[in-house]
Amino acid sequence: MRTQADKAAAFRALHERPGAFIMPNPWDAGTAKLLASLGFEALATTSLGFANSLGRVDGTNTVSRGEVLENCRAIATATDLPVNADLENCYADEPRAAAEMIRLAANAGVVGGSIEDATGDPAKPIYDFPLAVERVHAAVEVARSLPVPFVLTARAENLLHGRLDLDDTIKRLQAFEKAGADVLYAPGVKDLATIRTVTASVKRPVNVVMSAADPAITATQLADAGVKRISVGGALSRLALAAFLQGAREMKDKGSFTWVRDTVPSKELKAVFR
Repeated sequence: MRTQADKAAAFRALHERPGAFIMPNPWDAGTAKLLASLGFEALATTSLGFANSLGRVDGTNTVSRGEVLENCRAIATATDLPVNADLENCYADEPRAAAEMIRLAANAGVVGGSIEDATGDPAKPIYDFPLAVERVHAAVEVARSLPVPFVLTARAENLLHGRLDLDDTIKRLQAFEKAGADVLYAPGVKDLATIRTVTASVKRPVNVVMSAADPAITATQLADAGVKRISVGGALSRLALAAFLQGAREMKDKGSFTWVRDTVPSKELKAVFR
């Protein structure tokens, strides 16, 4: 097995080489192993996918910090691939308290993780600009102090929370870049023109999540638009649950089982999980 330092070096190299790479989002050890078996080079946790597996709504009010860290550990140790963690708002408002989540995530075995400017409070969904920047700065300080290099991603969440102000989103990304973030991320961008505007506004690698963008866009088009990293958030989890529900509804509504024809052979799963 690779050491955590080996994984960290491999993850940073992915961000430095030409072109874009796809970083899919497993939600447990089994899905991590399946994705690794297909040849992906890095993985990322998904807060939505993990919440789905627990039968809960996504959010820091429903899934605890300890549960998130244990999920990080399970996925990070399942394969030799580097893992990036969705750490939401890092379970704290105050910058230093939030930054401590970066240290805890690294201790759980991941080699990258994100801090976002969404508060988790529907009444005030986005942190004020100065506080958002201060939180990223504190997270950067912790990331740089770790014994194993850690790729810190700073997320500007406006577009997911009804604040369709691209100028403010870009202003935040630029400030996060100046504060030292390694990767910048504005979930909710939907089209190539907007994506190009975002990538042209910053110098650090940009992550785009395809669960929120036009699904007709290809990885090649994203790379041409200046994107470095492509993730899918909770979309694979929702795809798996869609297939689950389709089979369950067929049984309930028709009393039939044709869905069995589409299942993964046990032999194939044993080959991956052994």
